[in-house]
Amino acid sequence: MTGSPDLWSRWGEWQKADARGLKGGEALILELNRVVHASGIVSPVTSKRGLAARLRYLDSPAGRSALSDQGVTSRTLRSWARGKATPSTASRERIDAAYWARRRENLIKSGWLTRHLDNDGRGSRMEIYPVDQSHVEAKYQRPNISQRSITVRYIWSDLVDAWATRNQHLIDEIWDDVISDLDSDYAAYAYVSAIGISA
Repeated sequence: MTGSPDLWSRWGEWQKADARGLKGGEALILELNRVVHASGIVSPVTSKRGLAARLRYLDSPAGRSALSDQGVTSRTLRSWARGKATPSTASRERIDAAYWARRRENLIKSGWLTRHLDNDGRGSRMEIYPVDQSHVEAKYQRPNISQRSITVRYIWSDLVDAWATRNQHLIDEIWDDVISDLDSDYAAYAYVSAIGISA
């Protein structure tokens, strides 16, 4: 991987001056989560429509396994199906968690997420929002750190794989690769306020 081996330690020391932000790799994880959630069922689980849609999605052996992982038993499912009971607030939260876990797995296994982000090799536009320096004393502020917008290609398969396996170290390395293409002051973007992916 390209980039500086001490990128995180150098910027982390500066962060002690009260810059507000998070590692770029952590921001990537949050943004991938947002992309997945944006592609799912819009209606909330608290609505009749949203609940029914999630239960339909989970009506398979894998879906029932996901529900079981969240503590929903087969007996409880049968009770809901027969109309003898309706899910409580806590059960709805379990159903929602099972739905998102299953949807995440399906989007990874099907390759949809990688294809969506790769965009037939054209990549996706990424907005990089720098750390908030409004709480940093002027003498410690880094000058000329602006919002950046770049088209990112070729990383998506590796990034989705790392995200799928929760490999934070590899995600950090991938972020290092992304910002290495910015300019000589790429280390200024090791930490960010947020990342947006146009996908």
